[in-house]
Amino acid sequence: MKSKVLSPEKLKSVLAKLRSKKKKIVFTNGCFDILHVGHVTYLQQAKDCGDVLVVALNSDGSVRKLKGSTRPVNTLKDRIAVISALESVDYVTFFSDETPKKLIETLSPNVLVKGGDWNPAQIVGSEHVLKQGGRVKSLPFVKGKSTSNLIQKIIETT
Repeated sequence: MKSKVLSPEKLKSVLAKLRSKKKKIVFTNGCFDILHVGHVTYLQQAKDCGDVLVVALNSDGSVRKLKGSTRPVNTLKDRIAVISALESVDYVTFFSDETPKKLIETLSPNVLVKGGDWNPAQIVGSEHVLKQGGRVKSLPFVKGKSTSNLIQKIIETT
């Protein structure tokens, strides 16, 4: 069985082969710290945007910069294991920068997807994807389902 977890360099090579077979590559990224129904729904919707779904996870240091010193709750290794177990996800990779801009430019997906209230023009990497003839999409949040909400609920019940 092929490994879903690849370094950015190895993934670039794999995606080039898939592209030569006319496969549409979808890219999304995030922390995916505590997996919940909002994440699962979002990733299924992202997969429906193409043939191959690539999920890039923020490194632990990157998550701390974005979310604060108490995050991530789960390590990158654990988050990779969980995300790669999902049927909708074809490949998982990671990045340490504050944004996935360099990674998006390296992988050049056909479709760039983010969730929530992101305006497609504000999505990091959108310029590159659009310049390559690709599409940028913003998918809706599942109302009330977020890692922050889950953490708050846990705090309130302890």
